[in-house]
Amino acid sequence: MRRTARLLTGIAGIALVGATAAPAWAGSTGSLDVYPSTVAPGSHVTVNTAACGDKGGPATGNAGAVGGGTFMLAPSTHDGEAIGQFVVPESAQPGMYEIVARCAVGNREVTGDLVVALSAAHEQVQPRGSVKTGVGGALGPDPVRTAAGVAALAVAAAGGTWLLHRRARGDGI
Repeated sequence: MRRTARLLTGIAGIALVGATAAPAWAGSTGSLDVYPSTVAPGSHVTVNTAACGDKGGPATGNAGAVGGGTFMLAPSTHDGEAIGQFVVPESAQPGMYEIVARCAVGNREVTGDLVVALSAAHEQVQPRGSVKTGVGGALGPDPVRTAAGVAALAVAAAGGTWLLHRRARGDGI
């Protein structure tokens, strides 16, 4: 009897959890894909979503959080997707911003994240300056000192060659 009561209590608990989780799953908002997800101010951003129905109905996008204003998402050639674009203003500050799109049919809302950085992640930044490795570079990056070092080495090599040549001839040092 006790075993049956535990079994029924466990089943009731699972059913209760399933019943409370079902509305959260059914009401999920989907997602808004943002490309590129990290941009510099002044960049163009493309967003798309498949949350607006089977035919990818139109939607209205809002990039007001980053200062991009509103924009339209139109059905695209991809099955069931709506696509749109906006420009991140030059005055945008670095940070993470939420971009929102609301489907025209069903009034469904989807969101995606956009990161604004001082330089976009896909741009390669060239290194500058010298590397402190602890090996070589005693004269430093100054071209005058480098030329002086090369000249000193040339004089030493010429003098060493002259001395070795003299010794080989038997003239002595």
